[in-house]
Amino acid sequence: MFGSIGTAELLIIVLVILLVFGKDQLPQVVRSILRTWKDLQKQTESVRDEINDILKDDSN
Repeated sequence: MFGSIGTAELLIIVLVILLVFGKDQLPQVVRSILRTWKDLQKQTESVRDEINDILKDDSN
């Protein structure tokens, strides 16, 4: 899901988020991050599909 981010790095990120936002806001922050991540993946897939369509049209 997170590419080359390992367990240790993910733990450090969560700890920093916890320190910055506090335990009460952590669930909301995590939801926001995951929502943004999903949107980014959708946009990346959309751009990739458009590029592939253009390349297929050019090869014909």
